[in-house]
Amino acid sequence: MKQNHIRHLKKWSADVAADLLGGILIAVGTYNFAAMAQFPMAGLTGISLIFYHLFGLPIGRTVILLNLPIAALCFRILGRRFFLCSVRTIIITSLIMDYAAPLFPVYSGDRMLAAICTGVFSGLGYALIYMRDSSTGGEDFIMLSVRALHPHLSLGKISFALDAVIVFLGTLIVSGDMDSMIYGMIVTFLMAVVMDKVMYGISAGKMALIITEHARETAEAIDAATGRGCTFLKAEGSYSRDEKDVVMCACSNKQMYRIRNAVRAVDPNAFLIIMESNEVVGEGFRSAPGQPPTLPDAHGE
Repeated sequence: MKQNHIRHLKKWSADVAADLLGGILIAVGTYNFAAMAQFPMAGLTGISLIFYHLFGLPIGRTVILLNLPIAALCFRILGRRFFLCSVRTIIITSLIMDYAAPLFPVYSGDRMLAAICTGVFSGLGYALIYMRDSSTGGEDFIMLSVRALHPHLSLGKISFALDAVIVFLGTLIVSGDMDSMIYGMIVTFLMAVVMDKVMYGISAGKMALIITEHARETAEAIDAATGRGCTFLKAEGSYSRDEKDVVMCACSNKQMYRIRNAVRAVDPNAFLIIMESNEVVGEGFRSAPGQPPTLPDAHGE
């Protein structure tokens, strides 16, 4: 019982720490870069920025007010635990936006640099929060509710449509110039890229599938070139019905060139398929949660 309590306390502390750090990054990106540069942002933060420029309303408290009706409508669909975690995150990030961000200097230089900083800082902040199974509400609530009610709908398209409408309205109401819309699109794109890289791409790599008549020799050549082990799979040709040997190898991006050369040296007629891998966890790569770190491969990569 005591161990469960300690484990729960540690998790709660880590969640709050992620909310604080993520909230600071989001607040700095929004208040200290985007607000001064007057370009639009997506989501409820983008709507709050519109009210900030028009009426001087605090961005953080406006986000809370906008979230109230959405949260009330989506509570039953989202589930109690996720809903409460998200409410905690919304409150923490909004208070940081209104009370901590003004303590930092506001950037008033080049708008492109402001857009880049907004996208990077906000993307990092959102990634930290999402990785703790929480959210900042708003569009997240809507997307998850739509997915629960209509699993067949494309959330990517719905999200893009909502973001495009908010960015367009922000441009039309706040600045009215095309440059602002372009900067807003750059911010939205950068945020998505940074979030993907932080949540999935740090351990990204490639996976090779090699169909060859010399499977064992190919695996040995790959091991000699990169220090990576391989897995043998059995396959059957759909036309010839002949049994085939397939060599599967996961590697880092920069090792793929050496692997391709090693395969060609052993069997020039080998059928090589190279695929992107969002995340590779295990020996020679990033450790799985709760496991000790693994050593790099023989070539130190």
